[in-house]
Amino acid sequence: MKRIAVVVPGSIAQRSGGYEYDRRIVAGLRARGWVVDVHEIDGAFPRPSAAALETAAQTLAAIPDGSLVLADGLAFGAMPAEAEREGGRLNFVALVHLPLAAHVGINRQEADRFAQGERRTLAAARACIVTGAPTVRALEAYGVRPEQIAVVEPGTDRAPLARGSRNPLHLVSVAAITVGKGHEILLRALARLRQRTWRLTCAGSLDRDPVSAARIRELVDAEQLGKRVALAGELDSTELAALYDSGDVFVHASLHETYGMVVAEALARGVPVVGSATGAIPDLVGSDAGLLVPPGDAASLESALSSVIDDADVRDRLAAGARRVRDRLPTWDDAVDKMVNLLARLEDDGSFAR
Repeated sequence: MKRIAVVVPGSIAQRSGGYEYDRRIVAGLRARGWVVDVHEIDGAFPRPSAAALETAAQTLAAIPDGSLVLADGLAFGAMPAEAEREGGRLNFVALVHLPLAAHVGINRQEADRFAQGERRTLAAARACIVTGAPTVRALEAYGVRPEQIAVVEPGTDRAPLARGSRNPLHLVSVAAITVGKGHEILLRALARLRQRTWRLTCAGSLDRDPVSAARIRELVDAEQLGKRVALAGELDSTELAALYDSGDVFVHASLHETYGMVVAEALARGVPVVGSATGAIPDLVGSDAGLLVPPGDAASLESALSSVIDDADVRDRLAAGARRVRDRLPTWDDAVDKMVNLLARLEDDGSFAR
């Protein structure tokens, strides 16, 4: 019987791409007969208080010697002393969604501090699993050997084709309102297209980054977009499925992604994408399922939005491309199978090298 401890900051039930990944991997391992002990430590990470670090230290100390421990990097990367203390007796596997120093909106001093701490924690880990290929280079820059790194991209659930709305054209965005998701760039681009017929629904937490959420509300008011832009907040799975079903175009102006799970979810419904060429999004969208622009390039984003709003033929061509892509998307079973194989290989020979 295989057993693994999974360490996450805060509740694993939180709605975000990273926590969804963690939940699906845990469920998949259990379905394959693994015993999975989930340890939810203080949610203050990656900026833990002294009390949060003490709680994390106690949690790690209670895990039996020799245990395999899959530690979410949002917490693991910010506890270098604790990782070094326990690394001799626990087999840490760091699960890195995005290096802490790569988060958008942090200053250079904090980025340097995150990088120094994460370099130490990764040195204490036996191996690292990342959720997108771009992260491999970042970990190698931290000194992690290539044979210690493996990529396990998220899966995507099969879903029915979206029926859309068309009148008015419904643009859909799914992302927490944070500085890194590019909502301000998106709204400014759409404000310059106010003479066109469109509406936008933004689904995602308004509480994770209150400063950004307040700025977005102010921008909606300043541009007089209140009748065309809905900030829907977090939606449950049923509400989110209904939103995707009503979407004609998925928009995602994120400044930095590792993978782009919400883009894959839109494509799984045959919804074309206008968004940023970051992370795995170019690979997901390909050449015919959407229009991608450089992250942060407001002028290019405006041009791409104008194309899909003004030209039904462009939308139809991209929607046809999205319908072709949907059948090629990896599933969560694929992701879990790869995770299981990697963990077994790690136990057999100590690395991911073949």
